Amino acid sequence: MTVQSDRVAAFHRLHSSGCFVMPNPWDAGSSRALEQLGFKALATTSAGLAWTLGRADNHLTLDETLEHLRVVADAVDVPVNADFESGFAVDPQQVNLHVKLAAATGIAGLSIEDSTGDKAHPLHEFGLAVERVRAARKAIDESGTGIVLTGRSEGFVVGRPDIDETIRRLRAYADAGADCLYAPRIETVEHVSAIIAAVSPKPVNLLINAPFITVAEAAALGVRRISVGGTLARSAWAGFLNAAQEMADAGTFSRFERLPDVDALLSRR
Repeated sequence: MTVQSDRVAAFHRLHSSGCFVMPNPWDAGSSRALEQLGFKALATTSAGLAWTLGRADNHLTLDETLEHLRVVADAVDVPVNADFESGFAVDPQQVNLHVKLAAATGIAGLSIEDSTGDKAHPLHEFGLAVERVRAARKAIDESGTGIVLTGRSEGFVVGRPDIDETIRRLRAYADAGADCLYAPRIETVEHVSAIIAAVSPKPVNLLINAPFITVAEAAALGVRRISVGGTLARSAWAGFLNAAQEMADAGTFSRFERLPDVDALLSRR
C-alpha cells in the first residue's frame, strides 16, 4: 500500500456511513491547523487559493491548481479532496487527461462541476455534462488510484435554481460513475432531503456557508459529508480586514488581543 492508497481507502470508509465534516483550507498552514484540530479529511477551495494569489474565484490555471493540490496533500496525513472546478476543459477527453494529472498529486478525491463560466449559458448541456463525469470516472479507473469522484451540479450557484433539473443531473452523474453527489447552495431541508432520496444509496455532500443547519441536523437528514467552500477563508479575511481597517481609520490596535499561538499549533505533529 502507498501513502495515497491508504488515504484513498480511508476516504472511502468515511463515505460509507455516518456524517463527517470536511473543512476547506487554502494553504499548507491552514491545512495543518485543521488536521491538528482533529478533522479526518480536508478539501481544497478554488476561491481560497485564488484569493491568496490576489485574484477572484474561477481565475486559476490548471498548473496552479495541480501545484496547490500537491502542496496541500503533502502538508497533511489525512485525505484531501480537490476542488477541481470544471476540470479546466470542456471536451471530455481533455477532462480525462486533466483528472489523471490531478490523481497523480496525492489527493484522495476530486469534484467535477457542470458550470461553463458563460452567463448566458451557465450550465453545460445535459449530455455533455454527463459525458464529462463519465470521462473523469474513466480517468480515475485508468489511473489505478481509486480516488473518490464527486459529481457536482452548479444550478443553484449560477442562477438556475431548479431542484428538479439539479436532481436529474445528479442522478445522471451517479449513473456515469460519480461516487458522491454535490449541489452547492442548497439551503432548505426540503431540497437536501429530496436530493438524498433521489441519489441514495450514494453519499451526498452538503455545503454549509451560512448557519442554516447544524452538523447533527444534517446527519439526521442523511447527509454523509459536509464542506464549507471558501467560507473559512472568508472568515480569516474578515479578521484581517477588520484589524487593518481599524489601523487605517483609527490608528488603534484593539483587535491584537487574545490571538492564537499559531507556532504552538503548527509545531505539533
